[in-house]
Amino acid sequence: MASRESIAPEMPEWVAQMASVLEALNEGVIIAREGQSILFANSSFLQMTGFSRNELAKFGALDFFSPEERSFLKQQIEVSVRAGHHRYAFVLPQKGGGRLPVIISSRAIKNASGDFGIVTFTDISDQVRAEEALRASNASLQHRQSEIEEDLRLAARVQKSLAPRSHVWNDLSVDVFYHPVHSIGGDFALVNTLDDEDVSVLVCDVSGHGIGSALVANRIYSETTTHVRSGMPWVEMFGELNRFLMEDIGSGMYITAEALRIRAGRSSMIYAGAGHPPAMIARRGQAPILLESQSTILGTLPDAVDMSGSMEVELRPDDRIVLYTDGISEVFNAQGQMLGTHGVQEIVRKASDLPAEKMKQAILDGVNAWREGPPTDDVSLMLVHVR
Repeated sequence: MASRESIAPEMPEWVAQMASVLEALNEGVIIAREGQSILFANSSFLQMTGFSRNELAKFGALDFFSPEERSFLKQQIEVSVRAGHHRYAFVLPQKGGGRLPVIISSRAIKNASGDFGIVTFTDISDQVRAEEALRASNASLQHRQSEIEEDLRLAARVQKSLAPRSHVWNDLSVDVFYHPVHSIGGDFALVNTLDDEDVSVLVCDVSGHGIGSALVANRIYSETTTHVRSGMPWVEMFGELNRFLMEDIGSGMYITAEALRIRAGRSSMIYAGAGHPPAMIARRGQAPILLESQSTILGTLPDAVDMSGSMEVELRPDDRIVLYTDGISEVFNAQGQMLGTHGVQEIVRKASDLPAEKMKQAILDGVNAWREGPPTDDVSLMLVHVR
């Protein structure tokens, strides 16, 4: 048996004794003399390389490898000789020029017969293929992620273009702040003048965050803009939006909104809200007046809109009207206490003593001072100043 398995006729007796054990292994095994001549190779090694024992007898242990591979292997052999053992990933040459990925484990042996090395080769081709497939999948995912991020950047620019700019007229100004918690969000607002006389202002909050909410927000924005520019009364517009959400959008999406239309002459305005945090009229030295929604959240019930749910409110010179989303009021401090409507009301009361152009920032600073940590919801704030 030993002579049949041997490659070199001068194989020591101890190698011949190990041969039957090494033949039973699934890993490829060779035993080489210090000068790298191969004394023994088991059947698994022959299967892995495709060489016969007669062919192996013509080679030294390093003769299968290219010059670059031999240079690397000599370094590993030096490590093995110094440490007595070594383990590393490499390739095993195959008949025909192929390369089989393997883990090479080597151990140096010194005995009366001389210096030898026992080298084991474990086939890791399945693992390598899996890693290559994983790398390809990761590269594909990274490419797709880059595409998504570019789409999000474009979507963020488009949504940002929908946010109204601050406006100043001779007797009226509108100051605007908008910050999505993600790159895009579900809040939106608009300012529109009708016949250069009546001024309409609206704030809307779509449920949820991110892409889905942003898409619905953009769609609702288009519907709302059409209705506002036509001069449609607020409660009728809310009714159209409620129907649109339930019949055309569906999927459980809902919105809250509040809107006001300041009449020419600026002596009064028409206000309506639908499930939205109350707007406030701030006057110096007074607690802000709360304007509560008369209709409920849009998109949940067929009769969500109270058709008598708008009100006419008298305005005075220097009135400041504050509209906002729940990203302002539903924030929590370190003790877990929510700011709430009354907390916002107190911040607005203090800020109303400031000049109108400083009031918006004072409100934002007050909310930030209360909130523990970064914002967790989209934040919209509009301040209308009747001069």
